[in-house]
Amino acid sequence: QVQLVESGGGLVQAGGSLRLSCAASGRTFSSYAMGWFRQAPGKEREFVAGISWSGAIRSYGDPVKGRFTISRDNAKSTVYLQMNSLKPEDTADYYCAATYASNYENIRRSHVMDYWGKGTLVTVSS
Repeated sequence: QVQLVESGGGLVQAGGSLRLSCAASGRTFSSYAMGWFRQAPGKEREFVAGISWSGAIRSYGDPVKGRFTISRDNAKSTVYLQMNSLKPEDTADYYCAATYASNYENIRRSHVMDYWGKGTLVTVSS
């Protein structure tokens, strides 16, 4: 079992930056690939970014490419999402999720993720 707790959300103006953190506890953090997803009101959950267990492989959803960066610190059991050049359309609840390292190829598919945090709200004002 893995417990995930997100932090770092808040209100920011368009063009600003935020860094989200997701702290993991339970089983060995480096056994898991990690992902960030988001869900805006009335919309389906959307893949934002994913990172392999070692950090060597990263992937991003098209809407955030070039603006967001995912990273991880296995010694701290934490994954981060640096969000720059934020837009009002980035407003959503952001969720951290984990899946077994061997399942990284499916990192974009929210329904295959094994563990989820409760989310943190990001609001971008225009």
